Amino acid sequence: MWKHLFLTFLSLHCLCESKSTSQPNIIFIVADDLGWDDVSFHGSNQIPTPNIDQLANSGVILNNYYVSPICSPSRSAIMTGKYPIHTGMQHSVLMAGQPFGLGLQEKLLPQYLKELSYATHGVGKWHLGFYKYDYTPTKRGFDSFFGYWLGAGDYWDHSEQEPDGWGLDLRNNTEPVYNQWGNYRTNLFTDQALDVINSHNTSQPLFLYLAHEAVHSALEHDPLQAPENLIHKFKDTIQDEKRRIFAAMDTALDQSVGKVLAALKAKGMYENSVIVFTTDNGGGLRGTAFVHSPLLKSKGRVSMDLMHLSDWVPTLYGCGGGNVSDLIGLDGVDMWPTLSQGLASPRKELVHNIDPVGWAAALRYQNWKLVVNASYGPDRDGWYPPPSFQQNPSRRLNFSNSAALNPSLKSAIVTCPPPPAKPAECGHKDGPCLFNIDKDPCEHTNVANQEKDVLEMMLQLLEKYKKTMVPIRNKPYDHQANPKFHNGLWTAWCDEAPSDKCD
Repeated sequence: MWKHLFLTFLSLHCLCESKSTSQPNIIFIVADDLGWDDVSFHGSNQIPTPNIDQLANSGVILNNYYVSPICSPSRSAIMTGKYPIHTGMQHSVLMAGQPFGLGLQEKLLPQYLKELSYATHGVGKWHLGFYKYDYTPTKRGFDSFFGYWLGAGDYWDHSEQEPDGWGLDLRNNTEPVYNQWGNYRTNLFTDQALDVINSHNTSQPLFLYLAHEAVHSALEHDPLQAPENLIHKFKDTIQDEKRRIFAAMDTALDQSVGKVLAALKAKGMYENSVIVFTTDNGGGLRGTAFVHSPLLKSKGRVSMDLMHLSDWVPTLYGCGGGNVSDLIGLDGVDMWPTLSQGLASPRKELVHNIDPVGWAAALRYQNWKLVVNASYGPDRDGWYPPPSFQQNPSRRLNFSNSAALNPSLKSAIVTCPPPPAKPAECGHKDGPCLFNIDKDPCEHTNVANQEKDVLEMMLQLLEKYKKTMVPIRNKPYDHQANPKFHNGLWTAWCDEAPSDKCD
């Protein structure tokens, strides 16, 4: 009997301290390329994000949260709970005509949650492979999927242009969707997410993965796209036309979050839901993220506990009722006690990435960060101040940012002084950079020469991780993927018309 009672206690603990014994719904929202200052809860007073702020303010803002620098590696970490160096996804992004994807031997988040009886639905961006149908979402744990398989696309006609082709990239499960031309992509994905919520049978827990394209650029020749009515909102406050369009894209994303929240409440699902909001990448420092739930015991706060996006698999698996000790070979750790109760993070170190092509790498250990062989050039490795009002600064939009509404959240705002005249450079010719993140959160000052013992320890840690790396999965481009061979579609060409480059 005591054994039964003990197991019952463990089960209830794993259910995110749910107010009932039912498993919580998990709503996982990914914003694409959302920067640190693209949300007003971080202090931005140019683009208001009231719906996002509302959830962040009353949840837990993650201010020491790290993501990978580009799309496919980040999404592989979200889905597997592993660093990209351990799945072969650590080099570059997956291009449309490359015949590879996240390895089929990897178990993904929706597959873990299906074992716990979750209904699993994906909406939006995939970007983890599609050259064969086995690599697409409904073959990898999702009961349904509505969205696109590539990395980006036109927000209005849902096409994607790559150097070797241009074609439609919109799917309902595996079937192409032709009838959504002119339906703005952020709104389209929001409507699909609302359909999932409204039609959900609440006797079963829901996992909804809503991966927006916003605020990622669209096509190379037309990168910024938004509805005119949203662009018009910023005509008096933002002078730069491109910045106005970006602000409108961000606003559409914020409105989406508000609609999802309203749908959960209308369906009676909100009280037993956990909402995660995260960027997949943005600036090179920290990622924008928060968790919101009525099930959180300690909320309305800013967490400075170290966290990595690979932590979501064990965190949500345990939250959904799974035994985290059953998860073998993951890099992620269970962060629910930290998120819910404010307990200290079990994580002391993390890998940003190690790219064996050029050996660019970065990692954190406690308050130290190591950067070596930064290789993307000064346009990618520079320091960029928050955009300021360039026209009529006194005519700001009528809103208050999070810190003003709740002074206890002021720590969510990181204020950087101007960078030094000669900022730290960490390229191949410069040697490694070492930053003390506690004292220098903006990573202006390289202290490698002053902290040689720490530098040596960090370099040894880097070598340790290098020894655990698996080979990159990237493959040469296959021109047979060109949509001109497939009725204008980006499709699983290695199933439909295999070439000699298909494995």
